[in-house]
Amino acid sequence: MNFVKPMEMLFGHLSTDMGIDLGTANTLVCTRGRGIILNEPSVVAVKKGTKEVLLDGMAVGNTAKEMLGRTPGNIQAIRPLKHGVIADFDVTEKMLRYFITKVHDGRHWVKPQVVIAVPVGITAVERRAVIHSAERAGARRVYLIDEPMAAGIGCDMPVTEARGSLIVDIGGGTTEIAVLSLAGAVVSTSLRIAGDEMDEAILSHLRRHHNLLIGEQSAERIKLTIGSAWPMEQELSMEVKGRDSIQGLPRRTTVTSIEIREALNHPVRLICEAIRGILEEAPPEISADLVDTGITLVGGGALLYGMSQAISDHLGVPARVAEDPLTAVARGTGIFLDKLDVFSRVLATEEDDYR
Repeated sequence: MNFVKPMEMLFGHLSTDMGIDLGTANTLVCTRGRGIILNEPSVVAVKKGTKEVLLDGMAVGNTAKEMLGRTPGNIQAIRPLKHGVIADFDVTEKMLRYFITKVHDGRHWVKPQVVIAVPVGITAVERRAVIHSAERAGARRVYLIDEPMAAGIGCDMPVTEARGSLIVDIGGGTTEIAVLSLAGAVVSTSLRIAGDEMDEAILSHLRRHHNLLIGEQSAERIKLTIGSAWPMEQELSMEVKGRDSIQGLPRRTTVTSIEIREALNHPVRLICEAIRGILEEAPPEISADLVDTGITLVGGGALLYGMSQAISDHLGVPARVAEDPLTAVARGTGIFLDKLDVFSRVLATEEDDYR
């Protein structure tokens, strides 16, 4: 007699089903009745050459991110997702296992159902990689939902009605753009220009104009502190520390919000052009709806100062930042957990991917 299925069902009943926003920069976890219970960077510290996760201090998430750019030779801090897709299968599996176990207070035998938000542009092979990573990490059943749809649900947009809604999710690795109607995407695209490219633009600016080399975390701090896509009421400046690219010695300099805005102009313009492309593809009736509903921005990039104003000015369409844009996708996966039967046609399971 096969006891595997009954045991799996038993462990499933004792598990907490989870919605996961598996992002390039951060992973958020939502559960029934508790909302967002985990929000940590998608970073894992491993022993170099072995991919063995450091056990001391559980070097996943916040602890691992602090190690970026600061590890000794035998340790490597890895971001296992690039542009919203899995770049390192083994490390992603270990990161998911860590998050699943953490939600269940250290219990390793759990078998939860998991809903995972993924970029709209990933291939069937990449979708299967996400499913297999989650299953090997302990999930009993895995559903995939496109990030814009999850964000629309999380923002309480009328995505199941015969009315067009345009959502733009500016994350760490990708910008997801989709027009949603009748529980599906009418037109959509996934642009590999997002928060990481903004950080890279700042890195390049400091290197070219100040001869200063800085790390990823320093670039992100500059973006969050004085970065903007639209002129500020009061322009800001901040001190930046790094290594002189000519002398090779530690040095500090001062940068202004004006020059950082100029550095960010290119990625911001590319995002605006991608939105324009989706608007041009949308059917006329949908376009008529968008005149009133406008564009809703979610994700960390939506919090860049003046992002909505820059998009509105570029496209002539009203744009607004959703309430709590950082958690919109994760909230949407949580609602999916409660209404799996209602939203089943916009979910993808492993069986769907093999059809």
